Amino acid sequence: MNVLTTVWIVLCKELRDMARDRRTMALTLLMGPLLAPALILGINVLAEKKFRTQIEKDLEVPTIGMERAPNLVAFLGTQGIVAVPAPENLEQAIRDQQVDVGLHISESYAEDWRAGRPALVEVLVDTTQRDSGIPAGRLRGALQAYGSQVGSLRLLARGLDASVVQAINPATRDVATAEARRGRLLSFFLPYLLILSAFLGGSALVLDATAGERERQSLEPLLATPASRGAIVSAKIAAACVLGLVALLLSLLAIKLSALMASGEVRHMDMSMLSIAKLLVVLLPMLLIGTSLLTLLAAAARSLKEAQSHITWLMLLPMVPTLVLMANPVKTQAWQFAVPFLAQNQMLLRVIRGEHVAAQEWAIYFGCSLGLALLLWLAAVLRYRQEKLAISG
Repeated sequence: MNVLTTVWIVLCKELRDMARDRRTMALTLLMGPLLAPALILGINVLAEKKFRTQIEKDLEVPTIGMERAPNLVAFLGTQGIVAVPAPENLEQAIRDQQVDVGLHISESYAEDWRAGRPALVEVLVDTTQRDSGIPAGRLRGALQAYGSQVGSLRLLARGLDASVVQAINPATRDVATAEARRGRLLSFFLPYLLILSAFLGGSALVLDATAGERERQSLEPLLATPASRGAIVSAKIAAACVLGLVALLLSLLAIKLSALMASGEVRHMDMSMLSIAKLLVVLLPMLLIGTSLLTLLAAAARSLKEAQSHITWLMLLPMVPTLVLMANPVKTQAWQFAVPFLAQNQMLLRVIRGEHVAAQEWAIYFGCSLGLALLLWLAAVLRYRQEKLAISG
């Protein structure tokens, strides 16, 4: 019996055994396709709701000393910002999240105004509260617009052109591509979701095919056959990869459907069949790494329960690149395509944003990823060659 025949027979056996457990099979294949649309559509709805409530809706701002600056209060009203009487302890109310943002007009505001000096107006905000960012930004923008308008009128009253004090005319030009802007929202969580799906997509089959069969004492007869241990390991990993690849494809198709159903920038996200194919190519090495690592861990575990306990810390690994990049953003460099999880994160971001991936970056990515998968496969084969593997407990 040659190696390919052995791999094919064991592969079909593992898939058939998995298919018998319909509930586990359904969870493996449908969890991603159900979870991804729920996250995408849910985040899209929450983002639109936040936009409507904090940007389009009138903003009530508790104000201390609103009677000292009636013109300022009237101007803020034209900008959708309504000054209302402040509670007794405005700062404490902001800390207790009863109020998002407040305004304090200084006692010397009228005197400074008449003297032509900058009048103090304080924006009170708790920067540790996430909901305070948009209201505080709206209030600061309105105050800056009012100050600029009044300053220009003062110069005109003195016979001076307001543009005299403006040495430069700063402007911003967004050079990001349309695809990159459309994928901005999903770039925060979609890479992690896809990497996690690929990394642990075949976990149910891999753990059952090694630790589960060991507990059921059905692994020893398989190892007693003339088939090489390398062929057996390869077949089990291949079966898990087939299952994981199908789950990934279903997840990506579900994301494509979600993009069509959603509104805003998510609706315009590029999820063509070419993009889906690129995402699958990027995720395939991670699928091999995950199944090979799980095969090694399951072979080293004494029971199925011990093997399943590894899932907890394995789920945290794909989060590492996202957390590192949030804490220390760095420019994309060639070495990043050689680091597990970080490389996948960078490649997925390139595809989602519609950016070009150089041939050198593809070579580094596939060389290092497939090399790591090969090392894990060799370690699993060596573990399978140990005679004590077939002994449960």
